[in-house]
Amino acid sequence: MLIAGAFFVGLFSADAQAQAASASCEQAAGLADVLAFAVGERVAEVLAGTLGMRRGKKKVELRAGDTVEVEPGTPHKFWNASETAARFRCTISPALQFEKLIETMFGLANDGKTNKKGLPNPLRLAVIANHHFDDVRLPFPPAWIQKLGLIAGAPTGRLLGYRPAYVPAETADVSLAI
Repeated sequence: MLIAGAFFVGLFSADAQAQAASASCEQAAGLADVLAFAVGERVAEVLAGTLGMRRGKKKVELRAGDTVEVEPGTPHKFWNASETAARFRCTISPALQFEKLIETMFGLANDGKTNKKGLPNPLRLAVIANHHFDDVRLPFPPAWIQKLGLIAGAPTGRLLGYRPAYVPAETADVSLAI
């Protein structure tokens, strides 16, 4: 599946048994970073450019050919550390529903339904985060506190019509009849 956004192009796939999901991504300069909590192991390989990474409390810059592992439960984030596009491949294992999460988040971003940090409104986010709690979560507050908030927010979001998966708006046919 190909996902494209203003600052991000990615090709995502998961194997049939959901053992691993791989992403080959191009991240342009200036993309806002997001801190994520790895439930599964992630291995990132830089293909081109310079990729900044924080793993736990340690910051590093990775260049083409560098590979880094993120153990389950380790807070981390990636960002472009240069003025040119950074390309990297990240493999997530087990994949769980990570591909569906990425489809949803980038579909929302592409349709202008996120803020400048790439996040949807809090109630829509609660529905999505509750559904994908086994895939990713924040490093803070503790998981049980996050789950309490989602137990309150997700049903309200569902009542407003939000769903865990987002189907992007259809592209209108703009062909001209002659």
